[in-house]
Amino acid sequence: MDGIRSDRIDLSGKEGSGIDGKGSREIPILRTLEALRKWRNDARIRGLEVGCIPTMGALHEGHLNLIKTSLSRHPLTVMTLFVNPMQFAPSEDLLSYPRTFESDLNLLQTLLHTSQSHTTTTDTFPGPDYPKTTPTSSQSLGADAGDIKESPLVIFAPTNDVMYPLRGELQDLRRYKGVTVDMKGGGDVMEGVSRPQFFTGVATICTKLFNAVEPSHAYFGQKDIQQALLLRVLLTDLLVSHPLPHNLHILPTTRDPIDHLALSSRNAYLTPPERAVAPVLYQALTAASKLWDTGTDISGEDIISTATSVIADERQRISINEQGVELRHDYIEVFDPETFEPIRSSVNVWKKKRRDMGQSTGAVIAGAVWVGRTRLIDNLLLGWEVD
Repeated sequence: MDGIRSDRIDLSGKEGSGIDGKGSREIPILRTLEALRKWRNDARIRGLEVGCIPTMGALHEGHLNLIKTSLSRHPLTVMTLFVNPMQFAPSEDLLSYPRTFESDLNLLQTLLHTSQSHTTTTDTFPGPDYPKTTPTSSQSLGADAGDIKESPLVIFAPTNDVMYPLRGELQDLRRYKGVTVDMKGGGDVMEGVSRPQFFTGVATICTKLFNAVEPSHAYFGQKDIQQALLLRVLLTDLLVSHPLPHNLHILPTTRDPIDHLALSSRNAYLTPPERAVAPVLYQALTAASKLWDTGTDISGEDIISTATSVIADERQRISINEQGVELRHDYIEVFDPETFEPIRSSVNVWKKKRRDMGQSTGAVIAGAVWVGRTRLIDNLLLGWEVD
């Protein structure tokens, strides 16, 4: 197979590769740079665009929407699956971050039944602390090149040593010996204050993934709006050609259809009482967004105060009802999506200055709260749309 390694599980439960009588297919899983680059070079020779969706697993409908969009727009799609240690500070939840390999496979199977894609999975969930398993009779190592070439969806599932070949300490950046990518300015506010290491880890791993995959297009969710906007800055400032900045797409946040909680892998941490409280952040941002939409002469401080009042009211309600749920406010901010500068004074004055400079008058309101031990983030766009 000329060095291409692909691990597979037939999700139908039958042995072998290909398509069973029920139409089940297999997704190739590439776990080495050599395999990925051979696949990518073949796509380049064939003149095929490649979409890329970076993930850390624990997939939900938000991830699937990104994958489906890429599959609908491009002949080939790579979903990367790697829990990146560098974006977790030593005190954060790397070890407890959800590892839900079997349910991830089921979700992808559902997706591929819909998209009529080809499917294969890996015997080992990548990233730190995943249980290593021995292939069973229903698993086959070493799919042939034809399986990989014909599949519109490929999974790049590297280990730590592939993504960080210098090895060594990856969480305590004071002890890390290697190259990092720092996002100055926009990476030092909001999420950058609450999680000072986060954007260094994200920028470093995404630079590595973009270098490895060389995607024509990349897809990220709006829920992590600061991250996605910063990655566009990264592509511009580092002169990255794959993808070009305008080919990094931000798709709308996928939400619970009833209470509109933003879907997140960390929602799995919430207890039932905490889950009932969690939508308060969306409610707070919605109230602030409505104030922005009035067009009256309000300030950014007014908008922030409206959102924080909703959170404070919910905290009081919880206390009165003795629900036993701790709700803590982290931050609420209204900011310019191009400069990341906060908008605190008159919104109308800010908009006029932007119009006079021929620039967009759209903004973002974003926030974070702690519900119990789970930190939730969310945002709404003010006067503009993503993608």
